[in-house]
Amino acid sequence: MKNTIHWLGAGLSAAPGIIELAKKDTPLIVWNRSLAKAEQALKNEDVVVDIRQLDWDALADTVQKGDVLVSMLPATLHITVAQFCLKHAAHFVSSSYIAPEMAELDAQAKALNLCFVNEVGLDPGIDHLLAHLLVDSYQNSAEFSAENQHYFRSYCGGFPKVANDFKYKFSWSPLGVLKALRSKAQWQADGMVKTSNAPWEALSEYQAKLADHNEIFQAYPNRDSLPFIKQYNFQDDWDVQEFVRGTLRLNGWSTAWQPLFDEIATLEGSSGEARLLEISQELEQKYLYDENEADRVVMCVELEVRQAGKVVWHQSYNLDSQGNAQGQAMARLVSLPVSLAIESVLNNEMPAGVSAAPDKPEQIDKWLSALTAHGETIGHHNHVAK
Repeated sequence: MKNTIHWLGAGLSAAPGIIELAKKDTPLIVWNRSLAKAEQALKNEDVVVDIRQLDWDALADTVQKGDVLVSMLPATLHITVAQFCLKHAAHFVSSSYIAPEMAELDAQAKALNLCFVNEVGLDPGIDHLLAHLLVDSYQNSAEFSAENQHYFRSYCGGFPKVANDFKYKFSWSPLGVLKALRSKAQWQADGMVKTSNAPWEALSEYQAKLADHNEIFQAYPNRDSLPFIKQYNFQDDWDVQEFVRGTLRLNGWSTAWQPLFDEIATLEGSSGEARLLEISQELEQKYLYDENEADRVVMCVELEVRQAGKVVWHQSYNLDSQGNAQGQAMARLVSLPVSLAIESVLNNEMPAGVSAAPDKPEQIDKWLSALTAHGETIGHHNHVAK
């Protein structure tokens, strides 16, 4: 008997991946807190999806050993789902970052020979795949030397295809975006660790080399970039001058958002949290995507290597995707890689224990080929003339 995929949460970024899986032979059940919302999101002429009310007791009665549970629920619930998987001997997949509490489940998952796969969406996810390819290609090149100076940049952002006055629109509740504006960041620049308390403290201009044009964006570091130096297989003896994972925004974004920055910087305590919720509700009314309005996602991942100040190796990957009949670009680029991770788990291609997106070129190429087959275009540039 085939194992079943249990997809928990049919929010805005889930539908394309669910519909792709529904076209395959593996049994699939979608569990969502609101049946009506899930049915609306998954309306599709090609497939009929088994949608059920998310009820933990009903789920416990349905899950079999070796099934795959996908958590597209709020990040605070991933650990609950992962612990449920340990109890029921099921595999776990999520597009979210590996939280410390998730990492702590590694030994238990390994002991049960279960795959707990995370960071397989867009960012984190596709960016990891492209970073691993760049590092692997560089390490196998004639130019490779640990003594070279290494500059790594990975930026991703989503915004409306047709820019509005706010230079942004929200695919989901603005509260998460607003809270991220108060997040500290850490990255490497000029060979040293740098920190910021908010994006507006570390804004820079970034020129993206896209498929058919160059475009200037605003960029800022996101979260803590430093653990990814090791995750991307940079070695301890490398001279890493720059290493940053960050967010792209349309040019003019910081000017449009300046009044928000000014107010958010003053908010404190419970009254501050209440005001943040109020702002979120105001933004939700003004700047949610209209029905069938196309979004745009841009990602640029590059590794530049210098020797005595001269660039000797410099390659990059980029994607510039727009919303289409298959769904919003953000939804496709988050959920399609999740569907590929699920299939990889079912095909015994993922390691037991807690892991992130694959780092082996053969598997990465397979995933990228699948994304290309779905109509996504990923560009590759060699910036050093041979």
